[in-house]
Amino acid sequence: MVLRLLCVRSESLPWRLFLATSGSVPSPSIVKIMKKYVPASVALAGLVLLAGPMQAKAPHIRQTHVRVRIKPEVFSHAAVLEPGTVAETDEDIPETGKKYSLKLYSLHTNESINVVYRVGDVYLPDALDELNHFLRDHYTDDVKQYDPSEFDLLHNVLTRLNKPNETINILCGYRSEETNEYLRSRAPVTGVAEHSQHIQAKAIDIRVPGVQTTRLRDAAMSLDAGGVGYYPTAQFVHVDVGPVRHWTYGAVVRKKKRTAPKRRRA
Repeated sequence: MVLRLLCVRSESLPWRLFLATSGSVPSPSIVKIMKKYVPASVALAGLVLLAGPMQAKAPHIRQTHVRVRIKPEVFSHAAVLEPGTVAETDEDIPETGKKYSLKLYSLHTNESINVVYRVGDVYLPDALDELNHFLRDHYTDDVKQYDPSEFDLLHNVLTRLNKPNETINILCGYRSEETNEYLRSRAPVTGVAEHSQHIQAKAIDIRVPGVQTTRLRDAAMSLDAGGVGYYPTAQFVHVDVGPVRHWTYGAVVRKKKRTAPKRRRA
């Protein structure tokens, strides 16, 4: 009905509308005005009438939320090492027992070490000395005796990852107080703690080739054996045998969520 009204010649509209309302014939001046303005107003009224049914019949768009299921990380449930004792003499070193070794590579000195540091529940003094020297402050060459449980922590992380024979890349081992203060002074915010566990020879910053940093962090946290720091920008994980805690320093790159493709109706 509206469509027909819009298609009628404009000359006839003023006459019909006027006659329908007043019942008399308008003057020529009124006819001129009506011919100019009435067609446009009638067309606008028709569009409004058309928009009403179209709006009423518009399909309801339903909002859906895509749920992304994250699979939990699966780590090895093999037994982890408990703290042992340091052999005081050669007689204290057992002749039989399971041997535990570490393979480390220093990214600063390009040195490598592959050493059996423990037999059964006994730490080997000579091996500990080798590890202490390997983990020395690479700025000053200062050496400090590490807490042997830190080496067990490294071994346990590899056990959790089911990579017991993998090499661990070392970014930082022991730090002297002078080196720690120097690193703190390089920028207003550095992520270097004033009383760092590195100063006490109880912390190491690590990477494991072929293992994502987030997975390495989660493996260390699953042990609940000390501090775990996640550094996504520099891509390494701090592990120490101090109080149990964890933190993240630096920007975290978040991947965009993948949305399910829309299904087309057949």
